[in-house]
Amino acid sequence: MILTHDTILEEIRGGNIKIEPFCEDCAGPGSVDLHLGNAFRVFKNRRKVFPVTEEAGFEEITVVKEIKNGKSIVLKSGETILGITQERITLAPNIAGWLEGRSRFARLGLAIHITSGFIQPGTDNKQVLEISNLGRAPLAIKFLIFNFQTWKKN
Repeated sequence: MILTHDTILEEIRGGNIKIEPFCEDCAGPGSVDLHLGNAFRVFKNRRKVFPVTEEAGFEEITVVKEIKNGKSIVLKSGETILGITQERITLAPNIAGWLEGRSRFARLGLAIHITSGFIQPGTDNKQVLEISNLGRAPLAIKFLIFNFQTWKKN
């Protein structure tokens, strides 16, 4: 079952969902707003073919870039970067989550995650986001809010 506002807050108070830091005003009708942190991984310019295997690691083809509060990172058309949430999420073994972008940002061509929106039950970490600019204009990103939805197995 998808959790709604009051149930989300009950699960947080009961310790089944932990979001640190948490702001109760960020709980919406069926999700919690999460925020983009200031550390990113930017892909290196590379001409050599990189093999995609189960062992492949993104660390080899990316470099860490941090932005200061109030500053932007520019995402060019067709570019993808890796971001991370400000919040750490911990879920009980019977609760799963899903990250969703906001339609207002999608209309600009911004995709918040490519294929890995699912958050496994029992997770305890910050979430990595694959952020892509599918539009034609460069986008300056400094503050981004996206949704975290939860499901609970009865």
